[in-house]
Amino acid sequence: MNILEFTLLLAMGSFLAGLLGSLTGLGGGVVLVPLLTIFFKVDIRYAIGASLVSVIATSSGAAAYYVKQGFSNIRIGMFLEIATTLGALGGAFLAAFVSTRALAIIFGVMLLYSAYLSRKPRTPQERNLPPDSLATRLRMNGSFPSEEGVRNYNVQHVPAGFGLMFGAGALSGLLGIGSGAVKVLAMDQAMKIPFKVSTTTSNFMIGVTAAASAGVYLNRGYIDPGLSMPVMLGVLAGSLLGVRILMKAETRILRLVFSLVLVLLGAQMIYQGIAGKI
Repeated sequence: MNILEFTLLLAMGSFLAGLLGSLTGLGGGVVLVPLLTIFFKVDIRYAIGASLVSVIATSSGAAAYYVKQGFSNIRIGMFLEIATTLGALGGAFLAAFVSTRALAIIFGVMLLYSAYLSRKPRTPQERNLPPDSLATRLRMNGSFPSEEGVRNYNVQHVPAGFGLMFGAGALSGLLGIGSGAVKVLAMDQAMKIPFKVSTTTSNFMIGVTAAASAGVYLNRGYIDPGLSMPVMLGVLAGSLLGVRILMKAETRILRLVFSLVLVLLGAQMIYQGIAGKI
């Protein structure tokens, strides 16, 4: 494979990763890191470096537009980012004392169960829940454009969502994984935030997290411009297409795609835990 073929294949794979990351709120790293390490035989550290750059591109390309259109809830995103950051610090500290193999298997099983839960559509009663006092005081309730016009929503169970975000950050620090899946699940299942708002707010949040991590990888020399450039351009193009699809897509279809990705992630985590590869 010559350099041109390598670059074109890399850009095509990154395009699909950006499209999936934009639609699900998981970021392109879920697809990119396995793609680069398994298919292109890239060193894992350089793969993660390129993935972080791609996540920033996804956030810049998709999340900025979602914010402008009124989908992302910035107040929720910044509040929950505190919990994710604290959890990541705690997870990094505990990494030397906790068995990551067992934790990976438990996390994989949890993702499989979450995939089942995430497919369930909301009932009309769940869509019109009364305001939560804490969410109201924090001014988290909002609205977003839908096919029927502007739709209002009330955020529920803020402490539970904050706790899940702390757990997401801790898992990220312990296992070295992205926490986008848990972020979306925390907002969608625990806090009862509409799915499109959950995925778009997650897109906004992962960009903030990746920007901090990318600086560390850049300082250590693990971001290769020749690798990162086609990855970034492919992901950016995919995320911009994802924006247009998400605007018109039915929530039922988005939930199906999200649950399928969770099944793949869960199976991968269980396999890595059993095989001792994590």
